[in-house]
Amino acid sequence: MVISTYFLLQLEVLSLRPHSFYSFPMGPFCYILLQIKRLILSKKVLIYSVIKKELFMTKQIQTPTDVVRCEWSGNRANAWDTNGVKRTSEITTGARKRAYEGGYLLGRFQMKNGKFQWRRWDGEVLQNTPNTQDIPSVDVPTDHEEVLQFIHNSYSLKPKMLMMSELKWKYLVRSGVRGKNIMMTGPAGCGKTMAAKSLVNSLDRPDFYFNLGATQDPRSTLIGNTHFDSKKGTYFSESHFVKAIQTPNAVILLDELSRAHPDAWNILMTVLDYGQRYLRLDEASGSETVKVAEGVTFVATANIGNEYTSTRVMDKALMDRFTIVEMDVLTESDESSLLNMMFPSVDETLLNNVAKIATLTRTESNSETARITSGISTRTTVELSGLLFDGFTLEEAAEVSIYPQYDSTGGVDSERTFVKQIVQKFCDDGSSDDLFNEDEMAEATEDDTY
Repeated sequence: MVISTYFLLQLEVLSLRPHSFYSFPMGPFCYILLQIKRLILSKKVLIYSVIKKELFMTKQIQTPTDVVRCEWSGNRANAWDTNGVKRTSEITTGARKRAYEGGYLLGRFQMKNGKFQWRRWDGEVLQNTPNTQDIPSVDVPTDHEEVLQFIHNSYSLKPKMLMMSELKWKYLVRSGVRGKNIMMTGPAGCGKTMAAKSLVNSLDRPDFYFNLGATQDPRSTLIGNTHFDSKKGTYFSESHFVKAIQTPNAVILLDELSRAHPDAWNILMTVLDYGQRYLRLDEASGSETVKVAEGVTFVATANIGNEYTSTRVMDKALMDRFTIVEMDVLTESDESSLLNMMFPSVDETLLNNVAKIATLTRTESNSETARITSGISTRTTVELSGLLFDGFTLEEAAEVSIYPQYDSTGGVDSERTFVKQIVQKFCDDGSSDDLFNEDEMAEATEDDTY
């Protein structure tokens, strides 16, 4: 008993005063006990650290609802989930490209606000992953009876976010299946490019994208360039467009065709003509021509109208080479449904008011005695709703996203003031008649004095 007490006393003292190891008398057995105690304590700390880390990782790691693999097709990376469904339209171009180049998968994770986010996933791929995407891709049939069934059952391929009538969607799909040249027209921000991309995503075909509105050198973009190298000499480098038109069954999107340089239209004339379908690489006699591959479909978007001052009046011969699909302006009901679908956490009454404001401006702009030149586009209502989602009030959101689109010249008779009147009806209970601030009233008074 005395010996045990002596050993314990030595252990306790050494534990409290580690630097006294050489100064405090200690037997060999006591030294062994001390080492055992230190080993046990270190193990406890290690085990605690491991358990704490595992608990932390368990909280942090989420299981994705869907997993996709990115594969290169045409001039972009497409995303395919474990069920073979194309999910490209859900994921940003940069995320798909990085996943393809890095050779990793992307997972669809739900965030705290109820929305979903795609990010890198290094875990296991669940083969029975539930599919929540509404844009399935299918193999396009070739037999006439099968084609008929495919076209008339294709409305299920339309994404929910695309507000388009069943008739026009079927017409769009039919034109794509039959290899027609398609031109999407309609007012700015109505969903032309989205509809074109939805068609591309619905058809399991290689696709290519060219923004002709941003093209500075049409010949370089559509044909190619001649280069000089000290070792190779002079050589011709064909454009990506040349490679695209040689890809069988490709879908080629020509965005902002109405903003393209006329030289681009001249180059495209023979390419789009069903009787010719070739691209000449040079004007010289006997120069090489490139034939458009079988099944290639061209889908263009264009803004047509006097209000689009940066666009050009498109040549009638060029227009005649396209099947025109006109996008409709959304009704108040469709606009409200779209916004509530995109922003489910925003108050429904607020989003319905946004749809009403947009409808009132569009109705006014189309009237014979219109006081504004254009209505609010769907692109603007989506942006405004995004501001509401981020905590801005309707009045604040309108101040930064709607009012700058309208001219303030004319004081109380200006377009901006008229739009402010419309917005104000939905910003308060209607009891306040003070629709204009002091600065606006002063500006209006100054204008009246001249």
